[in-house]
Amino acid sequence: MVRQIIFHGNYFIDFYKELDLKVKEKVKYVLELIKQVDRVPEKFLSPITGYDGLFEVRIEYQSNIYRIFCCFDEEN
Repeated sequence: MVRQIIFHGNYFIDFYKELDLKVKEKVKYVLELIKQVDRVPEKFLSPITGYDGLFEVRIEYQSNIYRIFCCFDEEN
């Protein structure tokens, strides 16, 4: 299974451009996990309580936590 990741507007791209190189590498790693793994560990992707269908992608690097919000369209 390979999921397709679609970004809304330029919000993610603008955010991504500002990141440190090491953080960018970690973001790429986590997005690849989401694309290719059937059951992504909750450490990286978890539902947001109280918001049906909204998920949080969590990337931890050093003492920072970066969050990207996402949803799935027909399991993709």
